[in-house]
Amino acid sequence: MRNWLPFDLGRRKLLGAGLAAAGGAAIAARSALSQDVSSQHQGHQMPATANGTGDAAPLHMQAHGAMITVGDVDDARNGFDPTAMLTDWDLGTLSTLPDGRRLRTYEVEVEDKEIEIAPGVMFPAWTFNGRVPGPSLRAMEGDRLRIILRNYGSHPHSMHFHGIHAARMDGVPGAGVIGPGEEFVYEFDARPFGCHLYHCHALPLARHIHKGMYGLFVIDPDPEKHPEFRDVALGRLRGSPENARWQELAMVMNAFDTNFDGENEFYACNTIAHCYAKKPIRIAKSRPVRIYLANLTEFDPINSFHLHGNFFDYYDQGTTLTPTLKTVDLIVQCQAQRGILEFTFGEHADHEPGLYMFHAHQSEFTELGWMGMFEVVEDVA
Repeated sequence: MRNWLPFDLGRRKLLGAGLAAAGGAAIAARSALSQDVSSQHQGHQMPATANGTGDAAPLHMQAHGAMITVGDVDDARNGFDPTAMLTDWDLGTLSTLPDGRRLRTYEVEVEDKEIEIAPGVMFPAWTFNGRVPGPSLRAMEGDRLRIILRNYGSHPHSMHFHGIHAARMDGVPGAGVIGPGEEFVYEFDARPFGCHLYHCHALPLARHIHKGMYGLFVIDPDPEKHPEFRDVALGRLRGSPENARWQELAMVMNAFDTNFDGENEFYACNTIAHCYAKKPIRIAKSRPVRIYLANLTEFDPINSFHLHGNFFDYYDQGTTLTPTLKTVDLIVQCQAQRGILEFTFGEHADHEPGLYMFHAHQSEFTELGWMGMFEVVEDVA
């Protein structure tokens, strides 16, 4: 019998009952979970612990009143690790077309897969390449892209890319939606440069997106096409010496409706609730940080990103080489909105090494999983 928490509570009742007990984090032994939830309903206060033993939680995990999931997700069983996902770019397989242009070929498979989104909480996902979010596809402006989609799932699916392409490549019904056992090849040029995304566009759209069918689609600028901002473009071009100094992170804000009532019970960045609170993201103080951020949260109109102790420049949709917002510490994104955040912890004397929080600035989202930490160190080995 699977060890998952039966969700008969709405998210607000869940939050009010105390996330440590009713949020689905496996407390000590999962067999004791029902007893822990029962004690919460009787008004007993659950101790703020990191391991369910009564020991004090680490200080950084006591933020927001220690409203944090308890226990660990089995990344090996999931088949993906949210820490590795931050820097795992799929650059495709390179070849050369007869006209001399570069061709990037990607292979993407749809799979129905049960994943663990919080300790002890399983979710019946629909995945691209066995993960949520799907692979972070990356190319250079002007490349020819060929994406081979194979549907091994139980429903019709597609890939709709936010970019410029022909109608027959749009991934909507009649133009790239395929049934179980079928294959489709999307082919188009990589343009415009920027931080984009892809998602399934089969109907019902909300359910297909919510079940996990989305991912980042990043197109780096071609420096030769932007001579006035050549240095900036080189800094974004994956594989260039100028890009190597940047610490680049792929981050997708998402959420999960575990009882399918149209409201989310868990929120996250890269799927696993509180994963970066428990395993902070290490960044070097001496090197700049670039985050490719997208919002794929279903059933809530907006999501947000707030950085503690620092400010960043923001490039909305990533389609410019100059910031659309400068020196901000909070941005709001509607569903499918995305952008690039750039900042450093090396410019100000106040920035000592340590833990700096980031999270949604909707407190409910934070307490239900969407909160993490940057561990700023002098250098990263």
